Amino acid sequence: MLDRECGGAVLVLNARNTGQMEITGLTCSACGTPRGMDRRWEPCPKCGDRRVTIGATANVVAKASVSVSAIAAQGTGTVTNPAPLILLSATIRSLGKVPDGDLIQVVGPAWDAIAKLLEDDPMARFRISDRKWEELIAASYDKAGYKTTLTHRSGDGGRDVIAELDGFWGVRIVDQVKAYGPGRRVSADDVRALLGVLGADHKASKGLITTTAEFAPGIATDRAIQQYVPTRLELVDGPRLLERFAKLRDT
Repeated sequence: MLDRECGGAVLVLNARNTGQMEITGLTCSACGTPRGMDRRWEPCPKCGDRRVTIGATANVVAKASVSVSAIAAQGTGTVTNPAPLILLSATIRSLGKVPDGDLIQVVGPAWDAIAKLLEDDPMARFRISDRKWEELIAASYDKAGYKTTLTHRSGDGGRDVIAELDGFWGVRIVDQVKAYGPGRRVSADDVRALLGVLGADHKASKGLITTTAEFAPGIATDRAIQQYVPTRLELVDGPRLLERFAKLRDT
């Protein structure tokens, strides 16, 4: 779902491609009272709310529908969707439930295809959903030989992925995934929060923050953080993430 500004209105599209849009009706967003196009910017005659929900359909390549909401706004404009989300096939399968989530196994061909897509188009990483990134990163640990758990969607204790090796070389890695858009940075507070997660998970050997974007520049000189890097803490930005995927592809 993408937000776009249009004549002061916030337009929310559920379609994944551009196309022509036809308005099918207007209702009050608060009480559902039908509204007329000629009085759409006036307060609702029933409840006084100024929010208007505009029902619409679109003729797009994906045959998807579009819904638009205009909140206390005036004006008109055109709507486009320049960065469609990428619809990806399953890259993991569940091997069963464990206390922290699902023990997973990578679906190799699907994961390799996505890694190749990201290698050919690095900007595509910004068009993959948060949860799908968690799955992709979990799959990469399994591909590298770790026993991997994809944690629950909520209540995960700040751990999105848990990767473990048993035996003499036993290790437990917790990875926190930050699927951010271009220009957004992971803050020093985010990194400190992960250090708190490591303190709470007494079995954890190491923590990672993996982001599609970048880290705030002050982190590189923050002694309170850098004292843990790289043995106890590792920070993986977008370019390093894609580099890791490229190395794992077809292995």
